[in-house]
Amino acid sequence: MHQGVAAVPYWRLSAYYFSYFAFVGAFSPYFTLYLQSIALSATDIALLMSLMQVMRVLAPNMWGWLAERFGRRLAIIRVSAWASLVGFCVFFFTTRFEGLFLAMALMAFFWSAALPLVESLTFAHLGAHSGRYASIRVWGSVGFIAAVLGLGYMLDFLPLQSVLWITAAILAAIALCAAALPEAARPLAHRESASLHETLRRPEVRALLVACFLMSAAHGALYVFYSIFLVDHGYDKSVVGWMWSLGVVAEIVVFMFMPRLLRRYSMRAILVFAFACAVVRFAAIGWGVGSLAVLVFAQLLHGATFGAYHAAAIAAVNQWFRGKLQSHGQALYGSISFGAGGMLGGLVSGFTWETVGPAWTYTLGSLFALAGLAWLMLGWRSGEESMMDGGLG
Repeated sequence: MHQGVAAVPYWRLSAYYFSYFAFVGAFSPYFTLYLQSIALSATDIALLMSLMQVMRVLAPNMWGWLAERFGRRLAIIRVSAWASLVGFCVFFFTTRFEGLFLAMALMAFFWSAALPLVESLTFAHLGAHSGRYASIRVWGSVGFIAAVLGLGYMLDFLPLQSVLWITAAILAAIALCAAALPEAARPLAHRESASLHETLRRPEVRALLVACFLMSAAHGALYVFYSIFLVDHGYDKSVVGWMWSLGVVAEIVVFMFMPRLLRRYSMRAILVFAFACAVVRFAAIGWGVGSLAVLVFAQLLHGATFGAYHAAAIAAVNQWFRGKLQSHGQALYGSISFGAGGMLGGLVSGFTWETVGPAWTYTLGSLFALAGLAWLMLGWRSGEESMMDGGLG
């Protein structure tokens, strides 16, 4: 084992990712069911859930600037963990839309601060061994599965109110894991030559960011309404948990093979394949919900539409945004894709769900993915792939 690899705090970083995405596994699939149980409309549910994306547009860039301006990246990660727990606890005291809106806004504002900074911290610890990123990030997928499966079975016997208690406990675990994270060395000055403006002028950078925006928009209906969609079609909550888990198992397999895939295929080729899979996936969900086999097939495509897509995209960001720009790059990627794109997809799906129906809502997701595929292929020319070598491999 190389000395640089040995110095990586592998298990502490992995534990953070595990707990962070365990929260996602408890919150994203089941909190919408809790909101439905307290008689909120599809539009209200979409508005509340879209606050997670709104804050991923606004907050990460502010937190990233503070982290770089004052050199307090780790302190922000730790404070944001406890503050997001405090914000979430407001859910225990109200079921009025105004109170729920306030709770979601507070929780999302602080929760969205952490991941771009942790991604930056992880790559700083990995240094030249960025190929190990997938082996650390995969523990986030394991945490998601543990939460989504466990809570799915529990909710077949427990009231939906249990979602609040379990999610709050996971947020406390995130705070404890954040306390154990060590800081990494500051970037070397020679890596800071490019300016943010110069980096953003590169056509392949702009093409990727716009395509990522459209990919997240394509996933909007999935993240807001997938659990409700399955339950409304007669599936048990444990089946809902298994369907979410199946997608993440596919994601884990992709993360495990990602270094090998990147040695064999260009990042551009991997991203093109991922977008093509997304076009197929969301149409299959919308029109094939009555067939368990079709749903299984669609969930297996999550390995491409998130696993391969995210690993390739985040490695591209790591390559293009150097040195002190790295936190900016990670925040920009999160804000544009999961933030703005996710917000658009969630809000649009909240409107179309009750007007044109679920099948056409998921078809719209396919069209978003198709637009992203076209934008990526036209904006990022294949001759520019060579500058991406070494991102994860």
